[in-house]
Amino acid sequence: MSSETPDPALAELVGERVLTVPGVHDLHPGVMGEVATYLPGRRVAGVRLTQDTCEVHVVLDWAAPVAGTTDAVRAAVRPLVEGPVDVVVEDVATP
Repeated sequence: MSSETPDPALAELVGERVLTVPGVHDLHPGVMGEVATYLPGRRVAGVRLTQDTCEVHVVLDWAAPVAGTTDAVRAAVRPLVEGPVDVVVEDVATP
């Protein structure tokens, strides 16, 4: 598996697309901020994008159904990337 980052604009586009999914409160950078795509001078927290995979870490709204929302995130991101889209629910926002 390669850790080389694809087009930098793609990581930002994935993050923006995820935030449009109903039930997604925010992207989550992981416990120590380790989940990110690193770009020159910046990073896209909550999106780990490599040549082989796309991993998205999210905070869901309190009332959002977990399975339905993660399926919607996958459906929103899948047209943008090749390979699997892994969605990790890191937290739930309080109401």
